[in-house]
Amino acid sequence: MLKLNFHAITKNLFNKSAEVIGGEFTELEKKYKGLSSLDQEKLLAEFGSSAVGLSGPVAHAALEKYGPNELSQTPKKTFIRDIYDRLKNPLVIQLLVICSVSLFMGDIRSAVVVGGMIVLSVALSYFQESRSGKAMEDLRAIIETTCTALRDGKEAEVPLDDLVPGDVVVLQVGSIIPADLILFSARDFYLNQSALTGESMPVEKTASVSVAAGKAVFELENMCFQGANVVSGYARGLVIATGGATYLGKMAKQLTAAHGETGFDKGVNGFTWLMIRLMLVMVSAVFLIVGFTKGDWISALLFGLAVAVGLTPEMLPMIITVNLSKGALAMSRKKVIIKKLSAIQNFGAMDVLCTDKTGTLTQDRIILEKYVDVTGRKDEETLRYAYMNSFYQTGLKNLLDRAVLAHSDLDVERACKKVDEIPFDFSRKRMSVVVEYEGKHVLITKGAVDDVYKSCSRYQVDDEVFELEEMISSDLMEDYASLSSQGYRVLAIAYREFETSKTVFSTADETGLILLGYIAFLDPPKETSSAALKALSELGVAVKVLTGDNELVTRKVCADVGLSTEKLFTGAQLAAFTPEEFDRSASSGEVFVRLTPSQKEEIISSLRRQGRVVGFMGDGINDAPAMKAADVGISVDTAVDIAKESADIILLEKSLLVLEQGVLECRKVFGNITKYIKMGASSNFGNMFSVIGASYFLPFLPMAPAQVLLNNLLYDFSQAGIPTDSVDPEYLKAPRKWNISNIRKFMFFIGPISSIFDYLTFFLMLYFYNCAAFSAAGTALGTKVYLEKLFHTGWFVESLLTQTLIVHVIRTRRLPFIQSRASLAMTVATLSVVAVGIYLPHSRFADYLGFVALPASYWAWLALFLLSYTVITHSVKTWFYSKFGDD
Repeated sequence: MLKLNFHAITKNLFNKSAEVIGGEFTELEKKYKGLSSLDQEKLLAEFGSSAVGLSGPVAHAALEKYGPNELSQTPKKTFIRDIYDRLKNPLVIQLLVICSVSLFMGDIRSAVVVGGMIVLSVALSYFQESRSGKAMEDLRAIIETTCTALRDGKEAEVPLDDLVPGDVVVLQVGSIIPADLILFSARDFYLNQSALTGESMPVEKTASVSVAAGKAVFELENMCFQGANVVSGYARGLVIATGGATYLGKMAKQLTAAHGETGFDKGVNGFTWLMIRLMLVMVSAVFLIVGFTKGDWISALLFGLAVAVGLTPEMLPMIITVNLSKGALAMSRKKVIIKKLSAIQNFGAMDVLCTDKTGTLTQDRIILEKYVDVTGRKDEETLRYAYMNSFYQTGLKNLLDRAVLAHSDLDVERACKKVDEIPFDFSRKRMSVVVEYEGKHVLITKGAVDDVYKSCSRYQVDDEVFELEEMISSDLMEDYASLSSQGYRVLAIAYREFETSKTVFSTADETGLILLGYIAFLDPPKETSSAALKALSELGVAVKVLTGDNELVTRKVCADVGLSTEKLFTGAQLAAFTPEEFDRSASSGEVFVRLTPSQKEEIISSLRRQGRVVGFMGDGINDAPAMKAADVGISVDTAVDIAKESADIILLEKSLLVLEQGVLECRKVFGNITKYIKMGASSNFGNMFSVIGASYFLPFLPMAPAQVLLNNLLYDFSQAGIPTDSVDPEYLKAPRKWNISNIRKFMFFIGPISSIFDYLTFFLMLYFYNCAAFSAAGTALGTKVYLEKLFHTGWFVESLLTQTLIVHVIRTRRLPFIQSRASLAMTVATLSVVAVGIYLPHSRFADYLGFVALPASYWAWLALFLLSYTVITHSVKTWFYSKFGDD
């Protein structure tokens, strides 16, 4: 027997991406609609088959032509290839170049520091993302072993890989559809294709030739698709597509395609190229200025290299990885698995959440929601009769029967016993059981409302029975119509009493029935859906529903969870739109129903083209392409494995409230990443802006290359506490995206403030502490060396302390130290670096590092500079955020 093994599907899909071409699905759907309208004779001729299947030789020839029935695979990426791909990141390349040049010039200290950052960043990224499993070689294990097919006129167990178009397969309860096929015969045949379509109710499939006009491909009555499973009945069908040519196969192909850059990737690359361009300009300027003014081109190159290291945010990979890993760890405590680190920022930046309905907003579990009489009032008698019908039937109990039988408090076995049964068939669309109950043989009928109604001559309200007259028929059907319009699946319950002498019953006895009432079923929303979606809305995340289910059911669920359905579009409407109309509908629409998987993906892609950061939450096979197309794919604990493996984030709890916590946590992570970028970019830009001027007018280098590197290393260490830092509550209230333009402006406005105090320090050291005497005639060599070291020490300490302490100002929009305080770890890290900066000129390492003790009065000047710098920076920062915002 065919068995689906979803767990074997694509262990590494999330690390790849989808470039979905909707046209490919459109052509496939046109082809399928054409085939579904052919009669059996023409269809068999189309595939060179017969009603008794293929012969062995013909099947073998077809296998050579079409290939094995397996989904397409992507070769597993080797360790070397994986590492190589990670090293191609522009920031890593920049660091590699600096590391290589440092090594070539003999600057081992710089090479070791930068090289260590590269190794740590790449290694952490590799191990975090490789934990989710192997690559696509497991995808073909989605279907394992054999299925039953007709070969040489006999039923045989055929290996799945050997199934070919033209084969006639036999399907029964529990079977998984092994390929895309068209039915030749079917009896009581129901499929569960919710994983493909999102429709929670079982769907009926028949052997009738389909009229394809106006129907979605999954609505074709005689077509079955690979991946669905048989709920009830028996059927035979002709295989029309296998392997990668099936609908599911094309989905798998999409999931192995290259993914466009996410918002996070674009942001990191944008900032990286900004710093690379800045570094090239600044380093070239410093190199030329020092070379021409000092005449020592070797020293100019070494100093330029030190400036390059100073301008490079070499801690960025480390800060990003540590922040993201910390966020992933925090989320895991809340039972949320982060499979791809970049998904954390994308989740926080998400301003549109597109979600499937079944299994995400709903429980993916059919329940008996209402049991009412014909007037719409709750009626226990209707429930009891429905229960007896479901309890005593001998056929396969479908999902609706199970929902009725969940009311196990009804003890029918003591109250009655079974007498006979009239099985369900599709012409009557009802089934009946006969039980001995309260001294009578009672025939209880359950089925489609219209078909049961035709067999009724009376109706019951309370304990009174009335004649069913034509003039009141519409009134009696009002409640049924109301329930249906609300999205309920409604069945009618009717009965007729016989004397106990009658023991054999047939369909002829299903006349003159008494209409008792209706039972209504629904896939109910999860209890947490409403609160979670409301919380997301308050966080600036718009929610759109994308489902394959029908309009009525979707409207009901959306109403229950508080989502508007005012702007609702169907898949058929979208298919008729021009590209411009499609984009407008994707943007303005709130609910989309009867969608194909490719249409879900097209909506996601349209939103992303319009600048939105899009998350998609789903749980079915049909949701996987949309997950791959989104900036962040989210799945839930009840999802099929292909959806889980395609997702970037998995919610292990049924409570969707973790979405809110996840968004807040992710925004906090991103806030701390941007803190480092703003601090580092503005500080480094200010320092190097100072270097250019100092390199021009000073008779010596403004700071020794080793001191530049030490200054940069200490400053980087002071940022180690950023991942633990708190974030202002107001920052978390809106989605946060990369805004390189804003970062550049921040760098240009805030950075030069530090240069003001750098130049004040230059003049303080030159003229107050007489370092300008370096150029005076007759100055002794020893004095020159001392004055140069004194200048270097003064600027080193001022530069280090100002850029280290100012992080407390930059890290918040609020008043620092009073309205907002840094975390303990960050406070300790920054104060430790300040202490080291004060200690070094007086330490035993001072001479080795080229430092000398500073005059006592210098510290008073420095305190004044620090206070003034803090006040000015806070004022400019406040003005900046009021004018440009804090994105």
